[in-house]
This record gives sequence, structure tokens and C-alpha cells, in this order.
Amino acid sequence: MSSSETSLSPEVVQKQTAARENLDAHTYEMVQWHFHESTGCPFWLEKKKELNFDPLTEVKCYEDIKKFPLFEDDWLRGGPVRRWVPKAMENEPVYVFETGGTTGVPKSRIACTDFRTDYSIFSETLPDQYFPQGGNWLMLGPSGPRRLRLAVEHLAQERGGICFCIDLDPRWVVKLIKKGWMEHLEEYKKHCIDQAVTVLTAGHDIKCMFGTPKLIESLCLGLEERGTSLAEVGITGIFSGGTEFTPQWTRYCVEELFGGPPEESGIYMTPTYGNTLMGLACSKPVTAADGYKISYYAPQPRAVTEVVSFDDPMETVGYGETGRVKLTTLTKEFFVPGFLERDEAEREMPFDTYPWDGVSGVRPFHEIASSTTVGVY
Repeated sequence: MSSSETSLSPEVVQKQTAARENLDAHTYEMVQWHFHESTGCPFWLEKKKELNFDPLTEVKCYEDIKKFPLFEDDWLRGGPVRRWVPKAMENEPVYVFETGGTTGVPKSRIACTDFRTDYSIFSETLPDQYFPQGGNWLMLGPSGPRRLRLAVEHLAQERGGICFCIDLDPRWVVKLIKKGWMEHLEEYKKHCIDQAVTVLTAGHDIKCMFGTPKLIESLCLGLEERGTSLAEVGITGIFSGGTEFTPQWTRYCVEELFGGPPEESGIYMTPTYGNTLMGLACSKPVTAADGYKISYYAPQPRAVTEVVSFDDPMETVGYGETGRVKLTTLTKEFFVPGFLERDEAEREMPFDTYPWDGVSGVRPFHEIASSTTVGVY
């Protein structure tokens, strides 16, 4: 155990041990499910024949996940998409969610209820003071074949509210950026913000919202041009996500756009880190005292994030060190062993609420950053 690990309190160490035991048991259960002939999906049952080990007998804990080759995102491009549906769920209603797709075939993943489960768990972390039960929501983010729209809608319903959505195509935004059509981009962004302002000022009693950092900023400035503000139109709770979430932007957003921290402005914002494959990682409370540092913690045991060496994806870096984010997803609907994200980050220590490793400073992986177009995120 490293010196930084020994600085954890005895209570956190105890919780960390219990969480690891829970993860090990959950990993064993999920691998049994995905590789048993009666429950597994066609993709993994076929892939099992190529492996040099038997997952049913040789995966007994989370560490054994390293026996699998890294998950290749090209496996998710193209069909038939039914090959990902577990046999035990073949009669369930199935959704398909896409990610990417700006160029070439988008990655697809199937889902039945995972998106609802992930956001029901997330709902429990939101303070009722700022995300009031029964409050209506605005979804200011990508629509179309993305999980996010349905997930935020479920979150609103889970909390007793109704969700209003705008129409936004992030693939068109990325095309405009790549073509250098910045005038068109500004018009499209204005079109999206106009939709949001119309809904917020139509008397629907909207208290909460989801927005990407760029869109939140544009919305605040758009409301300011109209002589009003987020607080004045009734927003008290904001859930946001995207790689643009930096301490610098958060400070600007809280101090300049919102008018101060929650106790002064009445607006509380919680950053998240998530995607179609993982679900949703919550953040440690973000405070001015901590320099607006943002640390994310995956929803273990359903998903695990690790920060691994740039040279060896099987080697975890030390606390505070930089590496690439590696994701493992472990639900009955979807099994992803060791997927290298397009992000890099620093490894963060466990703490009381989330007694497992976290990630901070999430940003595009430096080797591909120059070729990554962020768009509305």
C-alpha cells in the first residue's frame, strides 16, 4: 500500500475494503451471466471461442478482468445490433443508443433499463433544496439517437417532474466547426438557445435543468441580453456534463454567470462525467475553497474507471499521476471489459461517499486531442 493510501481514515479504508469485496462478487456474477449459454449475448458467446481462457471458471474477481483483451470500439460499429442482446432479455423491449457518428458508422449500444437505473441512482445524490421534488426540468443538450435525452427525462420523472426538451443535433454542430462555417454555427447555437429561452419564459415552473458547459454559458448570456437571468426565470438546480468542465470555467460560471455560490445565488450546479457506455460518474462537491477542483467517481460496481499508464493499459498509475482513463462496464445488459476512453486524467483517492478511486482533470487524450472536435460539449 502506498503512503498516500495509508493517509485514508480507518473508516474510509473499511468502506474501501467492503466496496472491493462487493465489486469482486458483482464481477463474478456479471461474467457468469454474459458467458453462460442460457443468458449471454451472441457476441460474447461467440467471442468466448477466441479467448485463451474460460471466463466461467477463471474470472473470480475484478482483477481477473485483465485476462480479457482490451475492448475495441469498432466492435460496436455496425450490426446486427441484436448480437448484443443477452438471451435472457431477448423478449424485453430494447433501445439502441448511439455515440459518435460524425464520420463513418456510429457506435451503438443496446439498453433495456440501464439508463433508468443509472439515473435513479444519480437522483439520490441531488439535494432536494436545489432540485425540488416535483420541479419541472429543461433538457438543454443533444437529442436524436442519444441516451441522454431519455435519461434526463427519466430523472425528471423519477423526481416527480416533467421534462421539456429542445431539439439539438451535435453532429451538425461538429460538421459546421470542421467546415469553418462559424457564422452558421453561431446561428445554430442561437436557434438552440432561443428554444430554451422560449420554454423557460412560458410559465412552466421549470426549476432544474441539464446543460453542457458551452450551452449553459450561452443560455446565461442569452438571458442577460433579454434583461433577465437563470435565477430570475426560476432555475435552482443544474446538472451538467462534458469535457469542457474545468475549474476555470466552473469558477467563471459560478462567480460571473450565476452571481455567486449556491447560498448567494440560489443556483446549485453539479458536474458529471458520463457516456453511453458507462452511465454516469458523480462529482465530489465542488467548492471555491478547493479551487473548484472537479473529481469524478464511477457508479461502482456497475462501472469502474481506472487511470492507467500511457505505455501499459494494464498498469494503474499512482495517486495524483496522469494516465489514460480505462472503463469497465458490468451490468446484465452490457459488458465492456477494459475500454480505453478518448480521455486522460489524474487518479484521485477514495473518500467517504465514494470509497474507491476517482478521476480528475478529465480532458481529451493528448495523442488524439488535436483530431477531436468537441462541438457542443
